Amino acid sequence: MTTVLPSSRTGTSSSVYASSHDPATLRTHKWRNVANSAAYLVPYLKPDMKILDVGCGPGTITIDLARYVPEGYVIGVEYANKPLTAARELAESEKVTNVQFAIADALDLNKYADDSFDVVHAHQVLQHVPDPVKALKEMRRVAKPGGIIAARESAAMTWYPKVPEIEQWYTLHIKVGKELLGGSPDPGSYIHVWAQEAGFARKDITCTAGTWCFNTPEDRKWWSSVWTQRVVTPRSIENAVDRGGYCTKEDLFNMANAWENWGRDENGWFTILHGEIICRK
Repeated sequence: MTTVLPSSRTGTSSSVYASSHDPATLRTHKWRNVANSAAYLVPYLKPDMKILDVGCGPGTITIDLARYVPEGYVIGVEYANKPLTAARELAESEKVTNVQFAIADALDLNKYADDSFDVVHAHQVLQHVPDPVKALKEMRRVAKPGGIIAARESAAMTWYPKVPEIEQWYTLHIKVGKELLGGSPDPGSYIHVWAQEAGFARKDITCTAGTWCFNTPEDRKWWSSVWTQRVVTPRSIENAVDRGGYCTKEDLFNMANAWENWGRDENGWFTILHGEIICRK
């Protein structure tokens, strides 16, 4: 395994992430694995590959990817150290040794040389950086000739029943992410266009789609409990009320209550459509 140098970045990151690394948000991210979030990449994986996982969060996808490359290794990078503590602990507890974690910025992967990795992967990351094309250029730079750049981003959300407060939540999600923070919420339908702007020929980009669907009693209970908490975190209140002025604190608690009620509805159904790209360098 290669030696990773300590991060040289000490200032603010280029992330425009709307959430914080609070327990509710990390609980959402820890649910993710290769099967539910990166299955489109599996056919391309080989046992000896070197993979860079950009924006790895608490590392559940990263660690899962490492199981697919037992003769290779995976490096997960994140702009903040907080989720990496949980990632390292998880890797140790699951005895996955061909994985490591480091601090790095998606827009400046300068600790990694050109042509270093067989696969460079990012899940739900491009929407949270101010310049997703630059991020893809960096991912392309560190990929080997003939290597793969893989990205997956949410494209749309739909649900039943059409609760007004959840409609309000989704509108708020877009406004905070785009207007206030300068990100690109739900860009999955056009990430292949970003890839072309980053230097990939259209013929070298494969587009697919995947979904998350929460409709069983267990799934609804989990998904609703996560959003009941996430919608009223201090960061959510700061962005939506204090900085954005998009709603009141009472509005947020009404949204949280609506999420809780949705979770109890036996007909409740929530689906997220994701756009996926495999780009060949």
